[in-house]
Amino acid sequence: MARVLGVDIPNEKRIEASLPYIYGIGWVTSRRILEQAGINPDTRTGELTDEQLTKITHVIGSEGIVIEGDLRRNLQTNLKRLQQINCYRGIRHRKGLPCRGQRTKTNGRSRRGGKRTVGVVRNPNAKKGKV
Repeated sequence: MARVLGVDIPNEKRIEASLPYIYGIGWVTSRRILEQAGINPDTRTGELTDEQLTKITHVIGSEGIVIEGDLRRNLQTNLKRLQQINCYRGIRHRKGLPCRGQRTKTNGRSRRGGKRTVGVVRNPNAKKGKV
């Protein structure tokens, strides 16, 4: 596997499809990087030379694309800031509820967790066979 900026990307895929394995790089950014580096997007990652890999790394650095740990850290600090200033979005994040206007009365299970149902609770003082 080839390594670009500390991330292993698959050798058997096209370089255009391999670059999005880096957190913070999607398809559009991948195409733009390859265009600026002068590399054919149809080339397999395993066929790239060391010089071409360094070109890709240089383009990512010179474009100022935030990736991997720095991007995760930025997102985390943004969430902490929202929660700290007690804005609506921060409160919704803190409670684990959707914060972009979705309804929660009937949907929102992915954010709120699985449905919690309460089973039948029998009265321990009731006689057997009678309710």
